[in-house]
Parts: sequence; C-alpha cells; structure tokens
Amino acid sequence: MTDEDALWAMEQRFWTEGSDSARTMTAKGAVFVFPYPVGILQGNQLWRESQVAQRWRSVVLSERCFAREKDVAILAYHVSAERDDTPIYEALCTSSYLNDTGTWLRLVHQQTPSS
Repeated sequence: MTDEDALWAMEQRFWTEGSDSARTMTAKGAVFVFPYPVGILQGNQLWRESQVAQRWRSVVLSERCFAREKDVAILAYHVSAERDDTPIYEALCTSSYLNDTGTWLRLVHQQTPSS
C-alpha cells in the first residue's frame, strides 16, 4: 500500500470510526476548523466537542486531490456523509498530515459545507 492509499484509508476512518480512533491518528496540538457554530478547535478542545469525529454510517470521498512534499501530505476532497436522522452532509474538506518518524498524524483538518 502506498502512503497515499494509507492516508485516504485513514481519512475514511476519521469519518466512520469515532473519536477514540481519531485521537490515535491526530497530532498533539492539531487544529481543526468546522462550520459555525463549532469554529476553530485546537489540541484537547477537539475531544470535548461533540461535532468532532462523529461516526457516520456511510461516507463517500470524491473529487480527491493529493499532494506531498517530504514529510507533509495534503488531502482535499468532497465528502458526502450520512447517518441516522440527519440530512446528508456535503462539504469540501482538506486534511494535512505529518509523517512523524514513520507514523502519519493528522495535523490540520478543515470543512466547508457545500450544500
């Protein structure tokens, strides 16, 4: 599996496996930017916010873009996510990963609703 394939698999897991899984794949001090009213979260704030790392029943990542420069990789994509009792969530997203001595960790994540 290439690093790109591994990163896309990790990104999918962020959407589907919940906060315990997300925490193990996230750098300390990471910054996430969510739509209002959540806003900008950093470090331990991430795990106190109910909007972070929610489990989605089905997730489709499309319009995928990947860029890498040395130990930094960027994923950009359109997400269509679904769970019980809520409308389908559509957003444009970016995630930045740092390869920290052989382990990829998510350093930045941003979502912009697209519908």
